[in-house]
Amino acid sequence: MAAIFSFGLLSKMVERMVSLSVGIMLATSLLHALPEAFESHANPHSLFFTLMCGLFGFFLLEKLSILRHSHHYEHDGHHHEAGHDKREAGKSGWLIMVGDGLHNFTDGILIAAAFLADPAVGLMTSIAIIAHEIPQEVGDFIVLLNAGFSRKRAFIFNLMCSLLAVVGGIAGYFTLAKAQSWIPYVLVLASSGFIYIAVSDLMPQMQRRTTVRETIPQLILIALGVAIIMALTHGLHPES
Repeated sequence: MAAIFSFGLLSKMVERMVSLSVGIMLATSLLHALPEAFESHANPHSLFFTLMCGLFGFFLLEKLSILRHSHHYEHDGHHHEAGHDKREAGKSGWLIMVGDGLHNFTDGILIAAAFLADPAVGLMTSIAIIAHEIPQEVGDFIVLLNAGFSRKRAFIFNLMCSLLAVVGGIAGYFTLAKAQSWIPYVLVLASSGFIYIAVSDLMPQMQRRTTVRETIPQLILIALGVAIIMALTHGLHPES
């Protein structure tokens, strides 16, 4: 009963965080990271080309199962059949580790680029990534538990993947500090990732909740996510 109760609480947390993440990620990318990139001296046509390549690139990575950002697991309300989590976990959980590790390493680079461009954009990019990572990591933790992993082993796997964000941040900082001209393009790639994840993964999950009673909280949380980013904007840049 305790396990079922805890999974129920985690499922509710994931569901709420998904809606909040959509608002935060879209506001960060469309209202801050992209404008910051286009206000630089980089060629706008090259930036738009980078945005297009980023969207196609994330699509391809997901097709190859290299990029994982699904929050689906048994008992999440989406009626997955028995054995879903064992298949998701893959052989010894390596699929989750490789996908999440690469994702987190990239997130670290993106955060470093955002801070180098503008500390305010860096803060908002970090919040957007954290807002998405919480439901993702909770979902992966539940998948590993349902697949037979002990809590300790599942926690260690998730921790190892999370630490790669620190490695990516350090590598990104020292690399991009010497190549300032790359920063606008990395910001555009970050934005393409946020937009792709929000539109291709998070919003379709939300569409499964079709009643008005389920939709209203989603809209409120999306608006709250946008409001958080807008409040940070005015707090960090009062003149804007």
